[in-house]
This record gives sequence, structure tokens and C-alpha cells, in this order.
Amino acid sequence: MDKPCKYIGKCGGCTDPHLPYPQELFGKEKALRETLGEYAHLLEGIRPAPETVGYRNKMELAFGDDGNTALMLGIRKKRSFYEVATTEDCVLMPDDFKRIAAFALDFFRESGEAFYHRKKHTGTLRHLVLRRGHFTGEILVILSVSSNFNADLQAFVQGLRHLPTRGAIVGILLAINDGAADAVKNENLRLLWGRAFYREELCGLTFHVSAFSFFQTNSAGAEILYGIVREFAGEGTLAYDLYCGTGTIAQIIAPSFKRVIGIELIPEAVAAASHNATLNGITNCEFHARDITRIAGQKTGPLSDESPDVIIVDPPRDGLTPKTLARAAELAPARLVYVACKPSSLARDLPELERLGLTPERIIGVDLFPRTPHVEAIALLCRTDT
Repeated sequence: MDKPCKYIGKCGGCTDPHLPYPQELFGKEKALRETLGEYAHLLEGIRPAPETVGYRNKMELAFGDDGNTALMLGIRKKRSFYEVATTEDCVLMPDDFKRIAAFALDFFRESGEAFYHRKKHTGTLRHLVLRRGHFTGEILVILSVSSNFNADLQAFVQGLRHLPTRGAIVGILLAINDGAADAVKNENLRLLWGRAFYREELCGLTFHVSAFSFFQTNSAGAEILYGIVREFAGEGTLAYDLYCGTGTIAQIIAPSFKRVIGIELIPEAVAAASHNATLNGITNCEFHARDITRIAGQKTGPLSDESPDVIIVDPPRDGLTPKTLARAAELAPARLVYVACKPSSLARDLPELERLGLTPERIIGVDLFPRTPHVEAIALLCRTDT
């Protein structure tokens, strides 16, 4: 970064971007060991991120003001409903995102559009979502506005298409949102130009990622994480991938198993998983749109097969529910791989999994979020009462 960001500590995006990265990793490992408590001796360190700046492949930027009246676009400031921190010096965003954000801000300032004020119900501009394939360079742009938006969308699209970006903008979409919450919604989505997905390549596979599909925000770091998951998963006849999302992990481990079953709550993600598996020529994966917390105790359905060789869980930040913990143990896998985006949830769940017969054996941290306090952890547990 050429100059210090004036919003450090205000926007909540990063912590101290000028701290030498080895010191940052040292601090993260110390914190992770403290979080793991009695299981800290199993931690085999933290794998560093391949890139420490400009690594994010997704940014949700908000329209707002600067505390006065000027239209701004950036990351919502801490403890503020309307003020945003601009992104020209952001250490997390790739340069293409900065160019697109700068263009959008200039365009809408000239158009006279105002940001949507949730209390006054004035203005129209809400969010600008940017998504990018790190290894392909393909970019999606999603503009979120209220229904009384009046700016010239054709001019906006043409302006974006002629921007001198390193990667190619492959799709521009519009999302209409009249809700009160300050959130980007996957509703009333309209394709303005191009296509509604971008391509990303990970671990030798190709994935089509739509506007609101979950995908790891650090693609280069995700390859490291998925490599560890593949190593921990081993090989065998049957694997379950719970909370499978768009099926990335299931497809990456597919060559090592005869059959892989993925479970995911969101039907759109399951459709994307099936599509991507077909795209990659993978025929031994099947995906089911089910709520894992509701089917966890059922004796029929997609989890009623023979005991799997491995269960992989990649749960939300709150970790596994008691029902899912019990059902995972009841299925009697030889191995369980736990991918934790919130290590404290992993630390909470490990004693219960151990009580249920799955003994923690290895833990590896992966830094997917340089310049922030966040880190992921992957744990391998093995059944000891077979």
C-alpha cells in the first residue's frame, strides 16, 4: 500500500495493515492456541496466505455520506448507519474493484442520485457488490437500489464496460430492494448485461459462481484450505459433505471416493453444486437441499446409508447444533473433518465430539483473512471405538 489508509480502525475492514506479516501470523497462532485451550497441543501452526493485500474476491460496498451531504461509496463505518469509509486506499480490495467503485461513485454523483436513507425513506442507492475470479480475472457487478431508482442504467453499463480493468467484467446485474434492513438481498435480480455468473478455477476444477452464491473470499488461500481438507479426508467408499454450499469440497475430494453426498439448506446452492459437478465431469457426487438440523436424527433419506469413511462439516460461525453433533457420531464415520471459520465454535464442539467417540488428532490453521484478526482452523478427528 503506497500510503496509509485514513480509515484504519474506523471501517472495521482490517486491523493494522502495516504490521509485518510474520508478526501478524505469530499473533494469530498465539490467539488460536489460547482459543483451542486443552487441544492447543494438536495445532500444527497456521499456513500463511499466498497474498496479503488485494486478496478479496468479494466486496459489499454501501452507499452513504461522509457525515455531511456528499454521496460516498465504501465500507460502512463502525457504529454508523449512514457514514462510509471510501476504498481508494483499501488494503483488502484488488485494484479492479477500486476502479469500479470510483467509477460508480463519480457516475451517481453526476446523475444526482442519493443514497437510500432508511429512516427518511429518501434516495435510491443502496449497495454495490463486486465479485471476481482470482484465477480467471472475471468480474460480476451487482448494483442494489430501491424501486424508485431513475438513473440511466444503459449509460452506467456502457461506462463499466469501457473501464480499463485488468480483468474482464462479464456480468452486470441490478437488484431491487425496498426493505428496511441495511443488507444486500437476493431478490428481484435482473441481468443488465453479460451473464449472471463468473468462473473461478480451484484445485484443477472450474466453478460457476452466481451473484449470491457462497464462495470463499480468498481463492488462493482456499486452495490451501481445501488441500488440507483433502489430505484429512483420505480415501474410501462413502463421504458426507455437510453444509456443502456450492459443493466445492465434495468435488475436490470426489476422486478419492466412490460416492460423495452433499447436504445444503439453500436450494440455489444445491443447483449450483450439481451444475458445477456436471461442468467438471464428476459423476459420483450427489447433492440434496435439506436442513441438516432437521434431518440429523432421521433414519431415512440422504443420511441413511452405511457408515461413511469420512464426514466433512463446514458449519456456519456458530458451529454444530447438538442434533448434528449426535447424528454425526451416530453415523460412525472412521474420520470427521471439521472446517471452522470461527475457531471458538470448534473448541466448544471438540469435547462433545470426543465424548461421542471421535478423538481429535490434528489441527491446522489457515490464514484466509490477512490484515484482519480472523483465521480458519481444520481439525481431523478419528473414531477410536470401532
